[in-house]
Amino acid sequence: MFLSDTPLPNSPGNSKIASRWLVLLLLLYQHTAADTFMTSPDYDFIVVGAGTAGCLVAARLSEIPQWSVLLIEAGDEENFLHSIPLIAPMFILSASNWGYKAEKNDTFGLGLREGRLIWPRGKVMGGSSVINSMIYTRGNRKDFDNWERLGNKGWGYDQILPYYLKHENMTIENLMKDTKYHSTKGELDISYPPHRTSISEAFIAAGMEKGYKTVDYNAKSQTGFSFCQTTIRDGGRWSSNRAFLEPARNRKNLTVMKKTLVTKIIIDPYSRRAYGVEYRSYGTVMRAYAGGEVIVSAGSTNTPQLLMLSGIGPKDHLKEHRIPVIQDSKVGYNLQDHVSLINLFFTVNKSVDIHLNRPVNVINNLAQFARERYGEFTVPSGFEALSFVDVDDNDGFPEIEMFFGGLLLPTIPFYLSRLGVLSDEFNKFFSPLTSMNGFTVLPILLRPHSLGRVKLRDNNPLNPPLVYPNYLSDHKDVETLIKGIRMTVDLTKTKAMQELGADLFRKPLPTCKQHKFESDEYWECAIRYMTLSIQHSVGTCKMGPDSDPDAVVDSRLRVRGIRNLRVVDASIMPFITSGHTMAPVYLIAEKAADMIKADWTAYYYGK
Repeated sequence: MFLSDTPLPNSPGNSKIASRWLVLLLLLYQHTAADTFMTSPDYDFIVVGAGTAGCLVAARLSEIPQWSVLLIEAGDEENFLHSIPLIAPMFILSASNWGYKAEKNDTFGLGLREGRLIWPRGKVMGGSSVINSMIYTRGNRKDFDNWERLGNKGWGYDQILPYYLKHENMTIENLMKDTKYHSTKGELDISYPPHRTSISEAFIAAGMEKGYKTVDYNAKSQTGFSFCQTTIRDGGRWSSNRAFLEPARNRKNLTVMKKTLVTKIIIDPYSRRAYGVEYRSYGTVMRAYAGGEVIVSAGSTNTPQLLMLSGIGPKDHLKEHRIPVIQDSKVGYNLQDHVSLINLFFTVNKSVDIHLNRPVNVINNLAQFARERYGEFTVPSGFEALSFVDVDDNDGFPEIEMFFGGLLLPTIPFYLSRLGVLSDEFNKFFSPLTSMNGFTVLPILLRPHSLGRVKLRDNNPLNPPLVYPNYLSDHKDVETLIKGIRMTVDLTKTKAMQELGADLFRKPLPTCKQHKFESDEYWECAIRYMTLSIQHSVGTCKMGPDSDPDAVVDSRLRVRGIRNLRVVDASIMPFITSGHTMAPVYLIAEKAADMIKADWTAYYYGK
């Protein structure tokens, strides 16, 4: 059980009530699937990590009945609670998350417990697609065209669009008619959440007043305002596990092992060929062998850790931890993430928002979700709408996403624990909001200049890696975020927002009182104290051409210097995409599956 009925730390109000009904719900329904045991240690392909990418890759490769595929996942099955969109932040506190934290830094997270920001990564069948907020954004055309300009042939927008279409099942009626940019034939449902608050409609109307258009941000133009396109089916989360893996689980050529940790890739140091993995399952160390490829889809934190533990990484760092160096490579560098601040709260004078600190609302809406898959519980993490906006040069390449939540985040009993709020003085700052009506906007920095790194803690694979995001180390990121904050505040001065009495919550952070409220100095202080990761970490196994000394994989995602080893997850991104990164990870997996099929069909059949 991942929640007790005791109050959650640093949670105001009715946290005890909230945690009790959540535990009761889990007791009412627990979805499990039978463990799969290996009948043979030999496979054609081994996929490490049943996350967003790994589930899709394993499903696609097992479409060829002559190929045997082993998929290994450290976590367990997802359950009914995971399907409830509103409570997604709760899973940061559960066994479905690896429980990592970023290392302390004096540029960000100063208001968090121990100065350490929580670093969520999915540890469950379906990976982070099971604990995220289900927002489906492909990114900007220029993101992918820039990837190709770096020397990554085949990754331009026109080349990657068919891979988006392959797995998409667009269910939004006015969007599904656009057959150039959307498909209704794939496994992954894309929909608007069934429930919508009037306050989110006011957000869209405010954007129109400011001269923006309503857009399909996954089509021709990204800049503008929209309700969120989400991976929700019939009101519930539609994860990578549900969409791709579950329909394939009964295939005889697919073996799935869960609660199993891969600790090393087995590489012949002479031929430099990957031919298997070492793993721990129920306390036993064992091996599995791949006649074809080992495919690492463990994510932007665990993939670099596994590569380095296996001898692929910066030689000085590996030698420091007494790991024999097989390939000197910039593994772990180029870490990028989207970042925001958490305390941009706005109050309204009408009860038009979602409010989880009202037990009657919780009970009624939970019953409605269980009965009809409708109501407030279908809103992903409470966020309903977004906008992509230019704050600099109006070139159609937005620097900021305004992510709109039709609720005040402190009213979610477990949300402050997810943030790791530091002390009583911050609880006092947040506590007045628990009885107010209002909304939250996260101004998200889309293209950060600050780069971080993932390093090994030691050579023990059971110990978590060291994560250094280095948020806000480049002051240009602070300047862009402040512009986004000001655009957000200005939006509340529109007629649509003023009809609700919208106003910025004007109580200054106690640690920033020395600065004039709303000045650039105040907002920089707030950003550095109340820093929020949007959980979009990418880039730690950078894709690039032979001429790029920082590239870990080539444009076919093959690890440089090692045969039969490929990386397929968010870590290969040379630059982070402009939006939530789940959709691009699906794209990467879809394209990689086709490349693997092409390479090995030619090998086996000479075609």
